[in-house]
Amino acid sequence: MTDPFDLTDEDFDAATGAPGDEATPEPPWLAGLNPEQRRAVETLDGPVLVLSGAGTGKTRVLTTRIAHILHQRRAQPWRVLAVTFTNRAAREMRERLAGMIGPVAESVWLGTFHALSLRILRRHAALAGLRDGFSILDADDQLRLLKQLMADAGLDAKKDPPKAIMGRIQRWKDRGLTPDRVPEEDRRGTGAQRAAMLYTRYQARLLELNACDFGDLLLHTLGIFQAHPEVAAEYQRRFDYILVDEYQDTNVAQYLWLRLLAAGHRNLCCVGDDDQSIYSWRGAEVGNILRFEQDYPGSAVIRLERNYRSTTAILGAASGLIRHNADRLGKDLIAAGAAAADPDAPPVKVRGLWDGEAEARWVVEEIEALSHEGLPAAGTAILVRAAFLMRAFEERLMTCGVPYQVVGGPRFYERLEIRDALAYLRLVAQPDDDLAFERIVNTPKRGLGEASLQSLQVMARKAGMPLLAAARDLADSDELTKRARKALAGFVADVERWRALVGGMPPAELCATILEESGYAAMWKADKSPEAPGRVENLEELVGAVTEFETLDAFLEHIALVMETESKGAAAGVTLMTLHGAKGLEFDVVFLPGWEEDVFPHKRALEEGGQASLEEERRLAYVGLTRARKRAFVSFAANRRIFNNWQAAMPSRFVDELPDDCVEKTSDTGLYGAVTAGFAEEMGGWGTRHPRRSMTGGQGGAGGGARVAPGTGSWKVRDRTGDGLDITVGQRVFHQKFGYGRVLSSEGGKLAVDFEKAGVKTVVAGFVEAV
Repeated sequence: MTDPFDLTDEDFDAATGAPGDEATPEPPWLAGLNPEQRRAVETLDGPVLVLSGAGTGKTRVLTTRIAHILHQRRAQPWRVLAVTFTNRAAREMRERLAGMIGPVAESVWLGTFHALSLRILRRHAALAGLRDGFSILDADDQLRLLKQLMADAGLDAKKDPPKAIMGRIQRWKDRGLTPDRVPEEDRRGTGAQRAAMLYTRYQARLLELNACDFGDLLLHTLGIFQAHPEVAAEYQRRFDYILVDEYQDTNVAQYLWLRLLAAGHRNLCCVGDDDQSIYSWRGAEVGNILRFEQDYPGSAVIRLERNYRSTTAILGAASGLIRHNADRLGKDLIAAGAAAADPDAPPVKVRGLWDGEAEARWVVEEIEALSHEGLPAAGTAILVRAAFLMRAFEERLMTCGVPYQVVGGPRFYERLEIRDALAYLRLVAQPDDDLAFERIVNTPKRGLGEASLQSLQVMARKAGMPLLAAARDLADSDELTKRARKALAGFVADVERWRALVGGMPPAELCATILEESGYAAMWKADKSPEAPGRVENLEELVGAVTEFETLDAFLEHIALVMETESKGAAAGVTLMTLHGAKGLEFDVVFLPGWEEDVFPHKRALEEGGQASLEEERRLAYVGLTRARKRAFVSFAANRRIFNNWQAAMPSRFVDELPDDCVEKTSDTGLYGAVTAGFAEEMGGWGTRHPRRSMTGGQGGAGGGARVAPGTGSWKVRDRTGDGLDITVGQRVFHQKFGYGRVLSSEGGKLAVDFEKAGVKTVVAGFVEAV
């Protein structure tokens, strides 16, 4: 970074202009700003909250505001602090700023919270107990250190997974809590007490190593400001203006850090969108932006509502949906620019389909049709609430030869837990598969150390036999410890037992059996790390994928072809990612599948967070809709196989909350009824009974579908044959997915049915018929 004291007044004037000269024209960066953007740029005194909706030009406002501050000679460049959340955002802002004011932009304090905190901490390391040249541990080093401390304390890593403890420690740091300030309610329970104890030892060990972790950068800096008011006062005087991007994503530590720095002059400008606060699971506090006016009395609140990205219909659907949230400051997006000039822009299409497979077929067929209309796959995204939903779309895209990329994570069959599970299946199908054996023989841990495994490798090579056969012989010898022989013998016995089941048990049932009996599924269920629930969901989705094949060999052959296709590396095409990962991105076309209760909003989120989580789920839906520039599609399935269990699904309450004048609702030949009563009345009767039909693109079957035009508010359904309310307890019924069964109970339009093959399931009454 350029040393600010090397800049002369002439350098500064050349870059920013001379506002005192009446002949100086208005700076070019103000041209083209709309009235609200210009107000946000020119309101320079006191605290300012800029509520910037999706696509309203917040980055332009931030960079232009910095340029205007400098142009007006309100501050020198090195007296302006601009804070972002990502290095990418910081680079983009600095590049834009340099384009406005030249090399002077290098002197602005611009960076992420952590980068700026590190810059401060390097100057005051001693006040945090660190020495010059302290190191910063990465995630692997952090876990390794924590595991050492756990071993020293005699703690079992199986009972207290290190990743889970580290996650708890980092959450305390995000709240600005040092070990001595962890509240009593956070220490309740044996596990919490151990975590608090380890937090104390972990921080002490870091100081001994002259190191800190990523969370310490903010925590130590905040601690210095709080313990040394003279240092806080120095930085309060240093910065005349503070600007913050994505304020809705700040955690408690970041909030306190900003308040301390802005306490002197109060020239704090925060830009954010409370309607896009979707990261509470990683510490973000939406309350920080909601109470801005209380924290900074007399602040100006400026709403940017002119959206330059999406069509009127897309914005109307998104705005109508988000109005159902109570905790929000409120704004409505309005289409501006080219998006507003398109009078023929279609409404948001809402499609109900029979099941998840039909949904995947429909989505890919729409993608192919749109490509012929001039909307190529490269500008299309499929955004899902949970990663396990991706599999059906990945397989359909590959089957149809449509290029795609998974953003923000590996493809389904490349995920660690899926590769492990496939290794179990491969070894059962082919006992000579040494690569599969090596991957799983000690996963989960079975008490086989490196020495035992090395002895096994040596024996197999000498005898020229597969590892599984060598393991069988070695387990009967005296060359290993008793514990290792027992572990190896147990593993061999398990594999042989599973091999005996091949052919006599459906492959999906065999897969589930292997995952349970091996302890692999239990390993992830016991893991308390943030990613563990998603791994469990993916394993259950894998079992569902196996259901589609008659034999284990057929499934493994399919996977081999899938992996071969992926390994060739398709050109960039359809983007497949989670809704959380899509924030900040935009696409011409967006598909939003899986809008069903318990999927979206997610059941686990509602159980853990109640109303607050429901509102965050709704904000996530809003984010998904506002990623679309030209076309948006929402879909849901009447039946979905979730973790190998077919479930009759109800449409998400979010579907019912979409305003009628912005959407076009279509279903497959009478599968769904009117949507006029609303979610409060059992989803308004979306489920109706209808014979299953061919689902090839929604064109076959009687009637050719049901459609409602924008603004009518109801569905025109053909071939409706009843709602199932006449079915009584004890009656024999038929369900298209689960087959024949007998009704055990009936309540609120739902039936508990004991199916002859599928067992007891809860289904919507309208999806069964009496026999």
